[in-house]
Amino acid sequence: MKIITQTITISELKQMAASLFGNMVKAVVDVDRELVAVDAELHSDLEALLLENGSKQKNLWGINFYPEMSGDNFVEFDSMINMRPSQNNRSRGVENEAMRKKIIEIAVKRVKR
Repeated sequence: MKIITQTITISELKQMAASLFGNMVKAVVDVDRELVAVDAELHSDLEALLLENGSKQKNLWGINFYPEMSGDNFVEFDSMINMRPSQNNRSRGVENEAMRKKIIEIAVKRVKR
C-alpha cells in the first residue's frame, strides 16, 4: 500500500494489478487533500492508511483503476466504503455527480499516462 502524493505511471498500476487482481487496482481518493492511496486487497485498508496520515473519513471515496482501459472505463466507482447514508450516498458508487467529477480529476492528475 502506498499514498500517491505526486504521480504514478500506468506501468506501475499494471504491475500492481498483476500482483493482486489481474486487471484492477483498488484505490481510495482523499478529495480534500487530493491524495490517492493504492495497492491493497481492501478499500478499507487504504482508507485506514489515509486516516492514519491525517485524512478525514468524510473526504475518502473508494474507486478501482483498470490500467488496461481508457476513457470512462479507466475508473470504476464501486466500494463498500462509499456507503454513507449520513452523506446521502446509499450505494457502493458515488451518487453525487460533482463529487464523481472531482474524484476523476484527482485520479487523472495522479496517474501519468
